[in-house]
Amino acid sequence: MNSIRVLIADDHAVFREGLHLLINGFKDIEVVAEAADGIEALEKARATKPDVILMDIAMPRMNGLDATKVIHDALGDVKVIILSMHEKEEYVHQAFKFGATGYILKGSPSQEVAKAIKAVHEGNYFLTSRMQEGVIKAYIESREDHKVHSSFDLLSSREQQVFRLVVEGNSTQRISELLCISPKTVESHRTKIGKKLGVNTPIDMVKYAIRSGVIKPDFWES
Repeated sequence: MNSIRVLIADDHAVFREGLHLLINGFKDIEVVAEAADGIEALEKARATKPDVILMDIAMPRMNGLDATKVIHDALGDVKVIILSMHEKEEYVHQAFKFGATGYILKGSPSQEVAKAIKAVHEGNYFLTSRMQEGVIKAYIESREDHKVHSSFDLLSSREQQVFRLVVEGNSTQRISELLCISPKTVESHRTKIGKKLGVNTPIDMVKYAIRSGVIKPDFWES
């Protein structure tokens, strides 16, 4: 098995040298080049064709995120792991958006560095263990925030009631009885719902309800 070829891009020489020694101590992984800034990282990547690049974010001339984007576009087979001291989720989102497939912290254990290199080399994504819980939580919260601000909120409280009752399989007559309103009023609400959500038939309403999180896909199994 050939060794995984790694390029280290970081503007701190002492850190680069230490990481170089660390990586060369791993089985089946070797450092083939170093770079002190984003432009040099791109040049060295083109010259040495590494399998994986460990990329710092804050570097002179070209920062690590911009360098990642250029390398991703120009050398698509090269995998980039962002090596950063920043633990904020927005850095992770930006890194993956720019083409990175891994994100680890500079204080991560040495074995996590090796694990990350092997993971991205195999075509997987890797996120440092210290940040996984926070990123997952942020993702869930963003999904909830999306639901709250979805087009469903354009409906009045009565329209939301009618919508849910339609999705649950109730007829116009039954809905009128449950809400103590006339069938004509129910139909009026359904017309307004259709215009606001872009759905008209009960089936389309069910699909919308699942897609937007108003109900769960297993609703009918409970």
